[in-house]
Amino acid sequence: MNQPLWGIDLGGTKIEGAILPSLHEPRPIVRTRIDTEAAKGYDHLVGQLARLVAEMERQSGLTPHAIGIGTPGILDPTLHTMKNCNTVVLNGRPLRDDLVARLGIRVELANDANCFALAETHWGVVNREVPVSRMVFGIIMGTGVGGGIVIDGRIWAGRHGIAGEWGHNFLDESGGPCYCGRSGCVETVISGPATERYYAGLTGQRLALREIVTRAAEGSDAAASATIDRLCHFFGKAVSVVTNLLDPDVIVVGGGVGNIDALYTSGLEQIGRSIFNNRVEVPLLKPLLGDSAGVFGAAALVADA
Repeated sequence: MNQPLWGIDLGGTKIEGAILPSLHEPRPIVRTRIDTEAAKGYDHLVGQLARLVAEMERQSGLTPHAIGIGTPGILDPTLHTMKNCNTVVLNGRPLRDDLVARLGIRVELANDANCFALAETHWGVVNREVPVSRMVFGIIMGTGVGGGIVIDGRIWAGRHGIAGEWGHNFLDESGGPCYCGRSGCVETVISGPATERYYAGLTGQRLALREIVTRAAEGSDAAASATIDRLCHFFGKAVSVVTNLLDPDVIVVGGGVGNIDALYTSGLEQIGRSIFNNRVEVPLLKPLLGDSAGVFGAAALVADA
C-alpha cells in the first residue's frame, strides 16, 4: 500500500507542510505553516521543523514514514552539510542528519528550484502540456536566479549537488559583482533586482519591475523598452547555454521575472539566435502551481519510498 507523501517547504520567513495522498493525487490531506524564526539560530530552526511535523501529525492523525524538505540551499553530497543557503544559519550544518536524529525517519532534502521543477513535472504545466517529457529544466527568476533538472520524474542533483545552478554561470561583465564572489553571473544580469538596477542606471529613477514592464508594454518609456529588450537578449543567451548542454524536452520559467510575457516571444527568439541548432523546438512554459510548487515538490521527493 502506498504511503501518503509528506513534504515541507523551508522558506525564509515561513515553513509550510503538506501531506499528499500519493504521486497521482495532489489534493492535500493537510496543509499548514508556521514561522521560520531563523533569526533565533540553527537549533531553533530545527526545532521549528520538528514542531511543524508534530502539528501535521496532530491534524492528520497520521505518522510519516519519510519526509521531503525543500531548502533554500544545497546539501553537499560529500560533506553532508548545507551550503549556498540564503538562510545563512543553515550553512555548514548537517541539517539532514540532525533531522533524522530528531524525527527518527528518513529525510530527503532538495533545493527549492529542484522542488519547483519536480512539482511542475508531476502535477503542473509539464504534466498538462508535455506529459511525455523525460528531461525538464525548471527555472526560477526572481530576486535570484536558480534552476533544477528533472530526468524521468526524478531530480538530478549532480556530483557536487549543484546541477541546474545556471544562475551562477558567467553571462556578462555588465552584471558586476555577485554575492557568490564572482562577477557577471546570470543572476547579476537578469534577476529582478538586476533589471531594476539597469533601468535606474539609464534614468536615475528607481522603479519596481512591474512598473518597468508596464511602461515597456505601453511604449511610453524608451528606457523601459530598452531594459526589457536587454532582459530578453541576455535571457536568450543564458538559456541557450543550458539548451546546448542539456537539450531539455521542456523549460518551465517560474518566479516573478518569469511572468514577463516578452520572455516567451522576444526571449525565445534570442534563444534561437544562440543555440547550436537552426530552430527552437523546446517549449518555454509558464508554471501552473504557484506557491504550491515548493511544498508539493518536497513531498514528491519521498514518492516510492
